[in-house]
Amino acid sequence: MAKIGFIGVGNMGGPMARNLIKAGHEVVAFDLSEAALAAVEAAGGTRVAKAVDAAKGVGTVVTMLPQGKHVRAVYLGDQGILGVAEPDTLFIDCSTIDVATAREVVAEAVKQGHAMVDAPVSGGVGGAEAATLTFMVGGETAAFERARPYLERMGKKIVHAGGAGNGQVAKICNNMILGISMIGVSEAFVLAEKLGLDAQTFFDISSAASGQCWAMTSYCPVPGPVPASPANRGYQPGFSADNMLKDLRLSQEAAATAASATPLGEAAARLYEQYVGKDGAGTDFSGIVRMIRGE
Repeated sequence: MAKIGFIGVGNMGGPMARNLIKAGHEVVAFDLSEAALAAVEAAGGTRVAKAVDAAKGVGTVVTMLPQGKHVRAVYLGDQGILGVAEPDTLFIDCSTIDVATAREVVAEAVKQGHAMVDAPVSGGVGGAEAATLTFMVGGETAAFERARPYLERMGKKIVHAGGAGNGQVAKICNNMILGISMIGVSEAFVLAEKLGLDAQTFFDISSAASGQCWAMTSYCPVPGPVPASPANRGYQPGFSADNMLKDLRLSQEAAATAASATPLGEAAARLYEQYVGKDGAGTDFSGIVRMIRGE
């Protein structure tokens, strides 16, 4: 079993780190949150006081950080982890960040004699806890194969998306689809409701017809039809609205860079900006149905 450094053990990283511990790996964790570190420690991990300490004396380092600026600081900053790691350390960055930063950090890691992949995830907190995440992985084939055994302990579907940064490309394009489709499903349920069709009946029809999609059948934004959806627990987040907004903004930055028109992605970003601005940030992204309803 391997000794793994894990930097960022919050809502997503915490369950992922604990699944590595369950698999028999030795995990050395760093986070700014005392509660997050305590949870990993209670599961059998070890805490350290600084991010760089999690990268010392280990063969693999996993990072799960909020934004590109945090990834850049942790890897490339004055006390960056690349400078203290053992030769040929494997780095797995599971953060969802901009493509340019992902490619820059991977290139620097390779330049310094390490292996690295960008491996953002899909599946939310529930997927992290159940080890059923989907990993979209960018990087050299050899690095991907080295990372695969660890990713398989944290997820169910592991996909090599191609070169460095392509994991991020897959993630932001996927979540642009998700944001757009959740808004469409929410609008349809609200319209059906206002025209006198109850939610369960509409669900029974549309979930078996051409309107069927993941946002409806697995994550229905209205209470009732899908018992496991956040709509049935007050929209407590599996995937928060502010994280959806972050990903939609990343998609729009990428679209501008690529000169690719994404009018629906742009509209979805604007609507989630409105929702987050109306105290929706701490709720699940499916809670946008409440804003559409006028609540």
